[in-house]
This record gives sequence, structure tokens and C-alpha cells, in this order.
Amino acid sequence: GKLVGRFYDENGAPTEALRQAEAAIEEALKFQAESKQRKQQFPPCNSEWSSAKGSRFWCSRQSGGVNRDWTGVPRKLYQPGSRGSHCVCVRTTGPPWGQPDSTEHSDRGDLDNPLLEEYNSCHPLAEQCVLT
Repeated sequence: GKLVGRFYDENGAPTEALRQAEAAIEEALKFQAESKQRKQQFPPCNSEWSSAKGSRFWCSRQSGGVNRDWTGVPRKLYQPGSRGSHCVCVRTTGPPWGQPDSTEHSDRGDLDNPLLEEYNSCHPLAEQCVLT
């Protein structure tokens, strides 16, 4: 049986509120899957801060809790719809993410992704960056 109310009418048919709730759940699941995929593509950097040295960001083969066979370099990632950026590790060789069999690429990994920005005070290929 179905309870007459917010989600089902007196005939047991779904209401607009149920359709909206199901659409919101589907959207949330899609966002969660995209976030997981993005974390594989752009794992978060390791980071530390001290008053004496400032901020330090660095990449390792396990940074962000993502085990992988590459280290990467720190970059600012800007995500559409989000304010600000956060540090991610970016693969520097091979084809871009999602194009594993591509032969027409510049062998720069994801460095040319338009959502990324270099840290001004760091060498473009340094595995760590210190901001004072």
C-alpha cells in the first residue's frame, strides 16, 4: 500500500513532490559520481601551514588518498559553480584524462585543462610549492 499525502495521491499515483524528490536524488547521485571521477583525475594535494614558513602544497603517489602510478604537480582547480579554487595534483605526461588511446596529444597529461591555473610563485613542473 501507499500512504496518501505528500508523495502519493488518493489513487496511489505519484505526486509532483515525489517526482521532484526523485529528480533531486538522481542529480545528487550524478554529482557524487562526477566528484569521485574528478578526484581520480585531480587528486587533492598534500598541504601544511606554519606561521614561520607559510603554506606548502605537494604531490605524492598517494596524495588525496588516491593511490596511483604518477606523482603530478600542484595546480589550482577552479570548478564551475564553485567560488575559489583548491590545490590538486595534475598528471604531466601522456594523453589527457578520458583519452587513454589518443595518439594526437602533446604528451602533457592534463596540464592544458582549462579549469587549472599554475601557482605564480612556483616552477610549473615542481612537485611542491611554498607560498609565503
